[in-house]
Amino acid sequence: MKKVGLTYDLKTDYKFKDNDPPDANAEFDHPDTVNLIASAIKSQGFQVKKIGNVADVLESMDKLDVDIVFNISEGLSGRNRESQVPILLEMAGIPFVGADALSLGLSLDKIIAKKIFIAEGITTPRFFEVKTESELINTDHLKFPLIVKPRCEGSSKGLSDSSRVENMEELKKQVEYVTATYKQPALVEEFIQGEEFTVALIGNDPPEVMPIVQIKIDGRLKLNDKFYTFGHIKDDRLEYVCPARIGRGLKKEISELAVKTFNAIECRDFGRVDFRVDNKGKPYVLEINPLPSLSSADVFMLVAKTVGLSYNQIIGKILNAALKRYNLSEDISYGAKRT
Repeated sequence: MKKVGLTYDLKTDYKFKDNDPPDANAEFDHPDTVNLIASAIKSQGFQVKKIGNVADVLESMDKLDVDIVFNISEGLSGRNRESQVPILLEMAGIPFVGADALSLGLSLDKIIAKKIFIAEGITTPRFFEVKTESELINTDHLKFPLIVKPRCEGSSKGLSDSSRVENMEELKKQVEYVTATYKQPALVEEFIQGEEFTVALIGNDPPEVMPIVQIKIDGRLKLNDKFYTFGHIKDDRLEYVCPARIGRGLKKEISELAVKTFNAIECRDFGRVDFRVDNKGKPYVLEINPLPSLSSADVFMLVAKTVGLSYNQIIGKILNAALKRYNLSEDISYGAKRT
């Protein structure tokens, strides 16, 4: 029986520092999610070893004794934080589920990711970077409304109703907030008025596109000026609709764009692509997340039900995609104690 290691960061382990934003630990997982994933892996016929975060990996590198690692660790700090566990596992020759260090680093940096999208012909909102509020001098190129985001954050960190700005005064205020609070440049994008979607993908060569999920806020599918924010994660204003209530043509276009985006960043095994679709029906890729949430409240649980699978089977599907990619056979063991 293969042994699967599980790497993760717990919200409960995070120690808030002075001047941390309120969502500093937003990317980390609740212990219930880790237990749920561990239980799902066991249900698919594997042993599970809970390893923990990057510090735990470093401490136990010589005695991991696992065949493969199911990695959901977000890392500790910096724009390469999601790459920390994967690069250590790669150095040690230990197989792991999910994207490698390069893909994770590229995708977390939203500006680098958007440059790749543009190079690959993937439609994404126009944007520019602002390192300090004082850079906003020449405003001729600006067309409001705009949306302001931290450059290198996930889990909708830094996004609130104030992120959408209608004029220069609001833009300067939000840029100042992002750069001061998150200690990084701000990404300023054109705001796409319309609808919002997210697409989960599982597997490789090619990945399988799961049913498209549509975002509903305040009972509305036509969001127009509304958008997904960090605050929506815990309130009842947000609803996921799956499958999305869209026509066959748009479904095909979004699905093809999701695969193209997945391949552009060289994701592996699973991922999620977020979209806005304008009021003329044109889809725009906002970002790709190669390390999406697998919590019971997120989209992977929902798409599992939609395709007639259990959550346990979806986790097994992700794990088996990685095992297939590594051509793992029953007699191969990695990460054994070295002598």
